[in-house]
Amino acid sequence: MDFSTRELERYSRHLSLPEFGIEGQRALKHGSVLLVGAGGLGSPAALYLAAAGVGRIGIVESDTVELSNLQRQVLYTSEQCGQSKARLAAERLRALNPEIEVVVHEQRLEAANALELMTPWDVILDGTDNFPTRYLVNDCCVLLGKPNCYGSIFRFDGQASVFCHDGGPCYRCVFPAPPPPEQAPSCAEGGVLGVLPALIGSIQACEAIKLLAGIGDSLSGRLLLLDALRMDFTTLRLRRDPACPACGERPVILSPTDLPDHCAVPGPAKGADTMPTWGEMDVVTLESRRKQGDTLLLLDIREDWEREICTIPGALWIPMGQVESRLGDLPASAEIVVQCRSGVRSRSICSLLAAHGYDRLWNLSGGILAWGRAHDPEMPTY
Repeated sequence: MDFSTRELERYSRHLSLPEFGIEGQRALKHGSVLLVGAGGLGSPAALYLAAAGVGRIGIVESDTVELSNLQRQVLYTSEQCGQSKARLAAERLRALNPEIEVVVHEQRLEAANALELMTPWDVILDGTDNFPTRYLVNDCCVLLGKPNCYGSIFRFDGQASVFCHDGGPCYRCVFPAPPPPEQAPSCAEGGVLGVLPALIGSIQACEAIKLLAGIGDSLSGRLLLLDALRMDFTTLRLRRDPACPACGERPVILSPTDLPDHCAVPGPAKGADTMPTWGEMDVVTLESRRKQGDTLLLLDIREDWEREICTIPGALWIPMGQVESRLGDLPASAEIVVQCRSGVRSRSICSLLAAHGYDRLWNLSGGILAWGRAHDPEMPTY
């Protein structure tokens, strides 16, 4: 018998399902899922995978808990701010179900380690929140032949699917390339309804459980769209792209090291024999030059609600969408340092200003988050 008396009691509601039963539960016990990310999507997914009895659960996560996480990341508590998410998640899952094994990887998934980290697992659950890692997860799933339980969230909208499974498409078949950074703000910048990741993460966990147990029909070949404001679910049919660079007939992505060429975040534009039209300035240099009396125009391009949370003293505020119509507020001769939350949106504004002839431009690396860490540790963040 594979199960103790306590396990039989714990999983009794599964065992009573004719479509699931003892064989399905046995498959879960001997199965494994790697969670890439233990944030908004990873939190509910991890809890339900552990509760269901998945025998081995892996967690790849390098971040620590922040207060702004707790509106949606239900694995953590207020007292745990500043602590390792991966370790806290493992403790919570072991407390929920002592019968399972939890493996912790306190590191980022990167091209150099992705294949090694992902190889030992049956199913990969993508709980990432950025495009480079999302494409990396996809490409490694293609290379390893592992199903990818995908989910994403933004504001009130969510998506879920199963990629790289049973001859179905991969993520790149549907989304061949990432959007420009200015068109893909993070949840921190664009916001997210706190309960939305619970809905999508639970769907991801459900798909992983079905795959391990060998029951039902997966979301392979389908993309589930959720509009939480209208509580409307739409399913789109997907198909594999023969020209896909990862899983197509002539793939060009043959290892994870190919990823940066396909998913790098655009930097300053360079000509063949010219210097960049704008550069990067770190927060230490910014404050040093301001203290020396250098005339710098610090341009804050965040939204109004972001400025309600925190600001850098002395910054000129023009929301990102208004910059082009308010160029008259920016002297052509000014040396401008463009600032946003983390230094991504500000890059696109640097490029915009450069296109309008401004030639003394800097992007503030790391944005106001980096400035706060260096100069005002008590500053509220988001």
